[in-house]
Amino acid sequence: MADKRDYYEVLGVSKGASDSEIKKAYRVLAKKYHPDTNPGDAEAEKKFKEASEAYAVLSDSEKRSKYDQFGHAAFEGGAGGGAGGFDFSGMDMGDIFGDIFGDFFGGGRSRSSYNGPSKGANIRTSVRITFEEACFGVDKEIELNLKEECENCHGSGAKPGTNPETCHKCGGKGQAVFTQQSLFGMIRNVQTCPDCRGKGKIVKDKCPDCYGSGYITKKKKIQVSIPAGIDDGQCVRIRDKGEPGENGGPRGDLLVEVVVSRHNSFQREDYNIFSTVPISYARAVLGGDIRISTVDGDVIYTVKPGTQTNTKVRLRGKGVPTLRNKQVRGDHYVTLVVQVPTKLNSEQKELLRQFDEALNGPDVNYTDSKEEKSKKKKILKKITEYFD
Repeated sequence: MADKRDYYEVLGVSKGASDSEIKKAYRVLAKKYHPDTNPGDAEAEKKFKEASEAYAVLSDSEKRSKYDQFGHAAFEGGAGGGAGGFDFSGMDMGDIFGDIFGDFFGGGRSRSSYNGPSKGANIRTSVRITFEEACFGVDKEIELNLKEECENCHGSGAKPGTNPETCHKCGGKGQAVFTQQSLFGMIRNVQTCPDCRGKGKIVKDKCPDCYGSGYITKKKKIQVSIPAGIDDGQCVRIRDKGEPGENGGPRGDLLVEVVVSRHNSFQREDYNIFSTVPISYARAVLGGDIRISTVDGDVIYTVKPGTQTNTKVRLRGKGVPTLRNKQVRGDHYVTLVVQVPTKLNSEQKELLRQFDEALNGPDVNYTDSKEEKSKKKKILKKITEYFD
């Protein structure tokens, strides 16, 4: 047995490793070296076989105890099913793969759950709302085709007066066991019964209304309450409005994805709103009140004299309500953009020249005379009349 590597070394774990650590280590190696993912690779097949042998011992508390005490000698003289005398013939690799990988190697639900109640699948749909409806919430009515229990057979799928029969292939368990020869000997695989598809029952005389399914599709109207503050792409979950469950299991859920229409003026980031508001050249120079649109309606904001273009204004509490508490809201950020006139008549151009000369004349005057001050006021008044 000197040529065999230590099982702990094979899995890359310490001797004090927990069961979960051993399982995790084997999962990594088995995925990497499994023959199905490495067809024709003899070295990968050898490493997979070695890792499986190590896991079969270390995952079993009794075998692990013997191995820790006697090493490989504990299994000398075994029934020769595997490498180095270890007996794989009694080992259910289907159980190991199903426990470790689930659906990766064709496993899936545990055996006890094949014929047990299972929840139905979820249904997804979408609804379009406006920007304002997303901010403050709205109730919408949607129409869907949903499966309802057949009134003729009451969900059994069988013709009235008859009953579903127990599946002969699986004996009503909903699962079938298949054996096949492998590198390790005979392997037992547990799969969903192909005849009854896991239900354990077979309907021979089908209901004429539902054709044996037990359900009839009907068009239903459902009210969807969309909360304030929801964002584009988020979903509203409505319990028990999805596909019917199997074997008495509950229905799935209905997931309604919200599609928020774009707004002409507003953009949203988290719970804050952003917009741009143009102001006239004269208003930027002289200051004054402007009207700003928000989701709550128009508000009046006082612009300071000498406001520059791209000045940002914060309107506290005028953003989107939060989903957890609609009383708590984000802010509305407004960018003020000064509109520079592009088409001027001769009189307007002259006024601007006079204004520019009054402000930036060739001679610097530290103190304006009364006449100069009066002149500037008259020019500003005319400019305001033209450009505001």
